[in-house]
Amino acid sequence: MLKYVLKRLGYILVTLWVIVTCTFFMMKNLPGTPFDAERFSIMTPQQQERVLEMYGLNDSLPMQYVKYIKNMLKGDLGTSFTYVNQDVSKVITGRLGPSALIGIQAVLIGLAIGLILGILAAWKHNSGIDYFTMILAVLGVSVPNFVAAALLQYYIGLKWGVLPVGFWTGWNCSVLPSIALSFSATAMVARFMRTEMLDVLDQDYIVTARAKGLSQMKVLMRHAVRNSILPVVTILGPIVVNLMTGSLAVENIFSIPGIGSLFVDCIKANDYPVIMGITIFYAAFYMLIVLLVDLAYSLIDPRIRLAKGKES
Repeated sequence: MLKYVLKRLGYILVTLWVIVTCTFFMMKNLPGTPFDAERFSIMTPQQQERVLEMYGLNDSLPMQYVKYIKNMLKGDLGTSFTYVNQDVSKVITGRLGPSALIGIQAVLIGLAIGLILGILAAWKHNSGIDYFTMILAVLGVSVPNFVAAALLQYYIGLKWGVLPVGFWTGWNCSVLPSIALSFSATAMVARFMRTEMLDVLDQDYIVTARAKGLSQMKVLMRHAVRNSILPVVTILGPIVVNLMTGSLAVENIFSIPGIGSLFVDCIKANDYPVIMGITIFYAAFYMLIVLLVDLAYSLIDPRIRLAKGKES
């Protein structure tokens, strides 16, 4: 198992290097500059040279890339152009809290409601709850999260006045964004759980458990749910990352000072170091989640653990 984990970490490092390289050269080809064109034009050539030298932009593109990789290996992601004299890592960590809060809440809401609906839909197959779950799954996948955010903002925030419509003044400001982000997660979890449980409920060992006199609830929870949860774990990694990246639009709608809104602002300003830093963060986060989900298989299904042990 240890050799397997080390091998996966090696793949992660190679993949991260490819992402950093591609993103770096694409960022450099963006139109415009990170400096105010009017102010930069009135500077003397000497002043312009000092500004470019300060941010390392007077070197050739290959030299800039080499310097960036060296600094990144030391943990230095550079200095932001927009936030003067602030390290990129500090700018990102300063915005991480709100994004993490709404992301974690959205995952918990999506998992809880999705699992309950999926189990009930399979248990009461072809009933009203089954049809309701399927309609919810279609709507959750089809309706973009920013549309759901706008609807929640209008009805619950403005029309009914139950929760704040925006800004970041307390925990209650995170409820509507979390619900908006959780729609797609709820739909995917419910659909996968329902499909897998319908297959499991037809297996011979379920029939045997019922023949032994176990109650319907014990059969459902001890056997059906446990053996149906693996596909949900499979999609959990992409769901978590999609919620983090999906918050780009939702954070702007609700005026939340998170990573999503920071990313959008820095793209508008051509703040290359921050764009690179956020891209690296998202890529590393995604690959780490996928690795953790893969390792979680081993805890849920011993057959996978044995297979990986033989492979390593």
